[in-house]
Amino acid sequence: MIQEKIVITGMGTVNPLGLSVKESWENALNGVSGVGPITLFDSSRLLVRIACEVKGFKPENYMEPKEARRRDRYEQIAAAAAKEAIAQAGLQVGEDERGRVGVVVSSAIGGIATIHDLVVTSINEGPRRISPFTIPMIMANGAAGLISIDYGFRGPSLSVASACASGIDGIGTAWMLLKAGMIDVAVTGGSEATITEVGVGAFDRVGAMSRRNEDYSQTPQPFDLNRDGLVMGEGAAVLVLEREGHARKRGAEIMAELAGYGATADAFHITAPAEDGSGGAAAIRQAMASASVSPEQLGYINAHGTGTMLNDISETKAIKSALGPQAYKIPVSSTKSMTGHMMGATGALETIFCVQAVQTGALPPTIHYQTPDPNCDLDYLPNQALERKIEVAINNAFGFGGHNAVLVVRAYR
Repeated sequence: MIQEKIVITGMGTVNPLGLSVKESWENALNGVSGVGPITLFDSSRLLVRIACEVKGFKPENYMEPKEARRRDRYEQIAAAAAKEAIAQAGLQVGEDERGRVGVVVSSAIGGIATIHDLVVTSINEGPRRISPFTIPMIMANGAAGLISIDYGFRGPSLSVASACASGIDGIGTAWMLLKAGMIDVAVTGGSEATITEVGVGAFDRVGAMSRRNEDYSQTPQPFDLNRDGLVMGEGAAVLVLEREGHARKRGAEIMAELAGYGATADAFHITAPAEDGSGGAAAIRQAMASASVSPEQLGYINAHGTGTMLNDISETKAIKSALGPQAYKIPVSSTKSMTGHMMGATGALETIFCVQAVQTGALPPTIHYQTPDPNCDLDYLPNQALERKIEVAINNAFGFGGHNAVLVVRAYR
């Protein structure tokens, strides 16, 4: 493993708060909610009819219309996020360098909208009417493969599927590839577009969804006593990571250091988190140890904070177990209160928010927070952003299957 720092030189996103990092960050600090009635399909048959959709996205602004028709929505928005990140990084790769650039863009589900259409077509019209582009559109590795093809990057190209931890695990995998010296640059993050009848209906049947269809102005409510479940979101977020020496040699602007990564499994239940938060706590400790960061140095936590009853209590216990008494002194917020839960993409967007926090000295709030829960007793930054200069932030992601993943972002000096 090389000792060189791994730094962040580019970021891009398409999500319910905006079609760029700048727009998304401004709306996050202003506490803008991305929740609204579902418009992507007819939701009248469902008990859940609200979601956090991406607004105003036009794939033809990022690719040829013919190419857009051959990509699932999750692949389209991944391409858009990658385009912004690569442009911001000023990344220009020579022919002899292409094998040193990797792509790790994760998705928990893949092309679920295409899968739905595939099944309908097969039943109604027969399997011979299935499009020959179907397989590339449904693959969970499709976004990573297409980004590699779009830019001619020939290093490792892969997708990590670990449910809601996929985005962070993807970035963590890219970090490890860089640390191992296998590549010099990584384009990494996550993308998800699960707002379909099957996607929303299935998550609702698990008992994880808010059903405040008529009065959705106060949902989701992470860490609030009256929280009633998550709101599904969609989006993509991509970062460009580099070895510090490589970034400095080409004169890139360095935004922050990706200082550490931790990953564990609860080995407890396929959907419920470990009640004592032990798996999450172990991932937090592992990530902080890999970054040589103490609890006293930590300035902000972007929580998984889904707004489900079990997750928020378990995560609170995990933070307290990992950080001890210092946990009560560290601001915590759930930006899912604004973006909704973007599944495999959420951790990547929240990593961008952590980078913005250490860069700007502004911490985004947890909106919709009204009534404290005695079981969730940390400082959740209710409803208003906080101005505070910080050096270190961590980002938690805990997924179905017991997957726990944590990243450490540090201000670059």
